[in-house]
Amino acid sequence: MSQTPLPQQSARSKKSRTKISPGALKRTLRILTPHLGQHKWLILGGLAALFCDVIFRILEPWPLKIAIDAVTSALGAEIGPTLGVGSNVGMTLAAAAIGLAVIVAGRAVANYASTICFALVGARVATQLRSRVFEHVQALSLKYHSRASIGDTSQRLVGDIGRLQEVAVTAGLPLVGNVLTLAVLLVVMVILDPILSAIVLITAAIYGVLSKIATPKITTASRSTRKGEGRLVGSAAEALGAIRVVQAYGLENTVAREFANGNERALKAGVRARRLAAGLERSTDVLVGISQALVLIFGSYQVLRGAMSPGDLVLFLMYLKIAMKPLRDMAKYTGRIARATASGERIADLLDEPIEIADAPGALTMGPVAGDVVFDRITSTDGHGNPLFDDLNLLVPAGQKVGILGASGAGKSTLMSYLLRLSQPESGSIFIDGYDTHNVTRASLRSSMSVLLQESVLFAATVRENIRYGRLDATDAEVEAAARAASADEFIQGLPDGYDTVLGNRGDTLSGGQRQRLAIARALVRDAPVVVFDEATSGLDPATRGQVTDSVATLTEGRTSIVITHDLAMIRGLDRVLWLEDGQIVEDGVPNELAVDPGTRVAEWMRSQAEDSRIETTPQTVGNTHENVGAGA
Repeated sequence: MSQTPLPQQSARSKKSRTKISPGALKRTLRILTPHLGQHKWLILGGLAALFCDVIFRILEPWPLKIAIDAVTSALGAEIGPTLGVGSNVGMTLAAAAIGLAVIVAGRAVANYASTICFALVGARVATQLRSRVFEHVQALSLKYHSRASIGDTSQRLVGDIGRLQEVAVTAGLPLVGNVLTLAVLLVVMVILDPILSAIVLITAAIYGVLSKIATPKITTASRSTRKGEGRLVGSAAEALGAIRVVQAYGLENTVAREFANGNERALKAGVRARRLAAGLERSTDVLVGISQALVLIFGSYQVLRGAMSPGDLVLFLMYLKIAMKPLRDMAKYTGRIARATASGERIADLLDEPIEIADAPGALTMGPVAGDVVFDRITSTDGHGNPLFDDLNLLVPAGQKVGILGASGAGKSTLMSYLLRLSQPESGSIFIDGYDTHNVTRASLRSSMSVLLQESVLFAATVRENIRYGRLDATDAEVEAAARAASADEFIQGLPDGYDTVLGNRGDTLSGGQRQRLAIARALVRDAPVVVFDEATSGLDPATRGQVTDSVATLTEGRTSIVITHDLAMIRGLDRVLWLEDGQIVEDGVPNELAVDPGTRVAEWMRSQAEDSRIETTPQTVGNTHENVGAGA
């Protein structure tokens, strides 16, 4: 399932793993910023509660300082200048205890309020961002979707956005509070004792150096982990999507081995990221321990010489502990934020994918059309840069049924994707009833067309809903009428819950012919003036093909129909057949007239199709011959 990268790809991959984008965090913040303005009151409420939490943190050690100084003074010790110690020790201790309880309770309430506010903001922003990214992905052209991994895209939509939300609450919010706390505490400690506060400042500076060294490595490893997990999900989705082929060819062990290898690579990258983060955390612990030891030594000396009271020393040590906690937490959150930044980059990369096909500024909404289709001087290349169409022109009058034939790779399906604006040519225009499709909204353009593909894509919804997807405002009566016209009503009534039967993934609980007839019913209920068929009967057995062909005849009646097919039966009843070759229409005429001219490509194609049909019946004929021989013996 996985592919071996080319040497130049490997080199680029290696370079991306060793070089950090300096704007990684900025890119992540940029994709979140547009959604924050809608929640400004929640954010302001959370910040106000966070500020109260910081104030309560600053006040929390003071009751303990007052109590220690009061007890020390009551024991007769001579202490340095202090604050809040009265002659009544009991009253002082009671006031300190009550004050501590009030401060702790206030801090708990403020912390709870800030957490709830920011959690709500995180959840709502994540929901809006996920919807925004999904809408963007749906707007990307078929060119992007043909090369992108569905599993990796799904991982970005669910896993990466979920990680951003989680980290915003579990790391971003505490980080803001801790930075604010550290800044305020540094000011307070400088006022209390400039010498001891210098130790804290030096410790913070050393942490800053360690963090600057470790953070890029953690972010790199985290990015590799997320990419590995994305490839892993893509590999699993690809294998499970092709499970019939995997099982039929006995590829379970091969696929499992490739999945295990990818899993192992993701594991190694994840372990490396966590090891680096843990190393930064432990280094910070050691640094904090050394800082506390130095403060204890110099602080005790200050108490002994009467420059500060014992309560002041305890107050300073508690402030030091509170100040050091942000450093510890920042080391812990560095890993989380690095992983979130890697996820944010992946989402930003997805949002940076250009929407190649978008509504032009001031695009018109198409009104009702008859279905007159014109391709005017279409020129383009294929996915490999080779010429595909060269100044191609085609007129399909309203109501005409046209078949497009040609060798595989001639560009038949590409031409129809241009008509639907799923992709676009390099030059040239397409008109429907005089509307230039480049100057109308995609929604109004596509609403005027029904499409029937080789693979009848159904959804894990009820039969009724699958048909109604053709036109969402269709009534139940219209849905059932479309099913009857598509010769689908009979088998639908035989399902466990009739029209309310929930289909399995992609409609796999139905046969190919049943799926195709539901797709025809969906196209019928759309009631569009233009109908496009792209190998709609390919892969069906002759009996089912006949049933589907009859339903197709109902669908095309009175509508402009463009049919791409390799099925001889689909050619019957068409008004006109084209042969596409080397980017040009080289034959164009009535099917019967082209068929009787042995020199035409259409006649040659019909002969080969008829020959193939005869070959298909040969095994049955041979079998009957053997049975007759045996009976005669």
